[in-house]
Amino acid sequence: MKINTHIHTPYSFSAFDSIEQIFHIAVKEEISVLGINDFFVSDGFRTFEELAKTNHVYPLFNIEFIGLLKEEQEAGIRVNDPGNPGRTYFCGKALKNPFDLSPENKKLLSLVMEESQQQVREMVSKLNEILRQTGATFSITYDSVKQKYAKNLVRERHLAKALGAAIHENFTTHSEKKSFLTQLYDGQVSAVDMENQAAFEGELRNRLLKAGGRAFVPEDENSFLPIPKLIQIILDAGGIPCYPVLLDDKNGNYTQFEGNIGGLHQRLSELGIGAVELIPGRNQHQNLLEFVRYFHQQGFLVSFGTEHNTPALTPLTVTASGGTPLGEYLDNVNQEAACVMACHQHLVDKGEEGFVDSEGHCKLDQRGSFATMGKQLIEEYIQQ
Repeated sequence: MKINTHIHTPYSFSAFDSIEQIFHIAVKEEISVLGINDFFVSDGFRTFEELAKTNHVYPLFNIEFIGLLKEEQEAGIRVNDPGNPGRTYFCGKALKNPFDLSPENKKLLSLVMEESQQQVREMVSKLNEILRQTGATFSITYDSVKQKYAKNLVRERHLAKALGAAIHENFTTHSEKKSFLTQLYDGQVSAVDMENQAAFEGELRNRLLKAGGRAFVPEDENSFLPIPKLIQIILDAGGIPCYPVLLDDKNGNYTQFEGNIGGLHQRLSELGIGAVELIPGRNQHQNLLEFVRYFHQQGFLVSFGTEHNTPALTPLTVTASGGTPLGEYLDNVNQEAACVMACHQHLVDKGEEGFVDSEGHCKLDQRGSFATMGKQLIEEYIQQ
């Protein structure tokens, strides 16, 4: 089976224009299992479920958060956000559908989302002041960006998309656009092809909206819950806590948190985490293989996705860096993880205990039996 357990949809930010487009591509590429994995929201679950059924693709319902490992933050250790010590992306896999939380956790998550949107609003204000200083005849608003480019939460990627579109609309020639960007970048010249949407939006985001950029606004620490609290929220939602691994970057570097594989295993085990997920397209195949062998042998679930959290519309089929095929071993590991998740999701939806027990521990010694049941569930579903 071809499996992709981690994609973002337009309900957070995505390369795709719609969930319908995702499934059109999934069918074309013969994907059997697909996992929605939006930031902070489950708004796309219903449409995702309906289209999965129509297209005979097994759906996994996941979510992604950004939290903090306080101990690592205080020690200056970068986790899986290379620019911010302690900042940690974290996933909940195979959640109950519909997504549901206790009133306390629902309120807490709502407050975190409100904090994140306040930061975005402040960035819009700073961005408009910069536009005014350049003499631009246009501006952007939070409401217009949300209406045109976002489904719910507005993120800095949406701001970059809106700004890029406004530049193309208001300047006709290449030289006009380049001159305007030089002003916008405070005298620095644009280094990308402005007709390449992904590259152009990426440059706008990096130069203006990320740390060090002219319109950047640092997040309030209230925007980030401690990872142990996020784990509690994921368990409350019936999911499997999962650490998303960066592994090697394009220069072969690792973060301090991930650079020692034994230390990483120990820390994840201390936190009660028994699942990891990678986006292999950014990793060298050999590095990927060594990492996966180690964690799989320790009993962990190891799953793979493509993320699609940038404007670049790449295939849904998971490959390693440079389009290198994963190979039989890695494909089998990914399939096993997806089957365990399918089994867990099915049991929890029925009100039964899944791969995670009542105390939040993964049943690593039962990985095989869960995978066998999950494989049967998937095969029956896609053959309907």
